[in-house]
Amino acid sequence: MAKRTSGRGQRDLRVKVKSARGRKLSSTRWLERQLNDPYVKRARDEGYRGRAAFKILELDDKYRFLKPGARVVDLGCAPGGWCQVAVTRVNALGEKAGKPVGRVLGLDLQEVEPIPGAELHQLDFMEDGADDKVKDWLGGPADVVMSDMAAASSGHKQTDHLRIVALCEAASELAFDVLEPGGTFVAKVLAGGAEGGLQTLLKQRFEKVANVKPPASRADSSEKFVVALGYRGRSEAGES
Repeated sequence: MAKRTSGRGQRDLRVKVKSARGRKLSSTRWLERQLNDPYVKRARDEGYRGRAAFKILELDDKYRFLKPGARVVDLGCAPGGWCQVAVTRVNALGEKAGKPVGRVLGLDLQEVEPIPGAELHQLDFMEDGADDKVKDWLGGPADVVMSDMAAASSGHKQTDHLRIVALCEAASELAFDVLEPGGTFVAKVLAGGAEGGLQTLLKQRFEKVANVKPPASRADSSEKFVVALGYRGRSEAGES
């Protein structure tokens, strides 16, 4: 007669991290989560600089804005995972024969390690004249402005929410200045209620605005992404 076993006797395949002297419990939990995160492993295996690359991959799989030939601006691009995805999808290296060759421009306050096919600049996108620099570097307007930026955490949920909404609003203002009519704006926000004004503004400027939590976003995170498609342009919005 075969011996019966219970599910409790099966091996736990999760990696457990022992606490160490000097390491906070929160740090131990973060490390354990990283070691057990399938997206972290995929990023390492596929050569991406972080798991965040899969967020833009999943968003583009759904909305198809990173097209061959597109000119893309990535705000707050460090460490560079979103740029890596954009380079491949817009054909910035010209590897897809017969397809238009795109451009990828990455901006960040800090220096970013070079990414083949991307043009990287240290720039505060909120400084005066940043929009003119971006259009000069691109050789014209952008088709996509995207941002995975988040303000430094204060530990206070509502404060962090307000900060990231303000950052997203600033990114949208740059997008209004540099986007081609018909263009796309993608940015991270945190759910919390204060983003209502941003949503209203984007709905005035774009044909379609969607709020999405891609599968790569952790379930316990309040982050979501706004995807605004079909930029109407300043003239249609009644601006000079």
